[in-house]
Amino acid sequence: MCGRFAVTLPPDAMAQLFEAVPANDLPPVPNYNVCPTVQIHTILTDGAARRLTAMRWGFLPHWYKATNGGPLLINARAETIAEKPAFKAACRERRCLIPASGFYEWTKDEDGNRLPWYIQPSGEGPLVFAGVWQDWERDGEAHRTCAIVTCAANDHVSKIHHRMPVILSPEDWAKWLGEDGKGAASLMVPAAEGTLTFHRVDTAVNSNRASGEALIEPID
Repeated sequence: MCGRFAVTLPPDAMAQLFEAVPANDLPPVPNYNVCPTVQIHTILTDGAARRLTAMRWGFLPHWYKATNGGPLLINARAETIAEKPAFKAACRERRCLIPASGFYEWTKDEDGNRLPWYIQPSGEGPLVFAGVWQDWERDGEAHRTCAIVTCAANDHVSKIHHRMPVILSPEDWAKWLGEDGKGAASLMVPAAEGTLTFHRVDTAVNSNRASGEALIEPID
């Protein structure tokens, strides 16, 4: 799964990287502790242009009567996304890119304490997660919402966790967005070995209130 991540790329750099028109209400960066239900940066296409826009991280199916009207859907499993009622239409019609600098996963020690790890690219550039999105409106309250698509972890990441986000290479962005024909399903696979690295970080990040660059610094 992916339940927490970091983003440090400025919005103007995101707009340039993805050749997208930026919205005026984008979340502030850097954010080293992006948590579910907050607004995050996403890239989608409207058929004429790419848009860099904010969405609520936590997908809201249209039948939810309130934002807390069902389970918090921050991830969508690649293996079942095309069949799940919550996600199947979005998987076909509403896919997006979600940029990140890295993401967190946790292991446990022999006493059951949660030990955080920060996973980041081995090389240059940000990570780009595959996402799906959904507009939701009820009783005058409206949100554009999204979830991160996850898959089985590759061998390297599986040392920490059995799941990981689907990470898209630049040559796959257009296909995932539906700009380059069909075949997006073929992209929902683990990242190639050697493309990610990870290190232990301080347990401060276990709190969703923690902030600052120190959260991603390695510890012994």
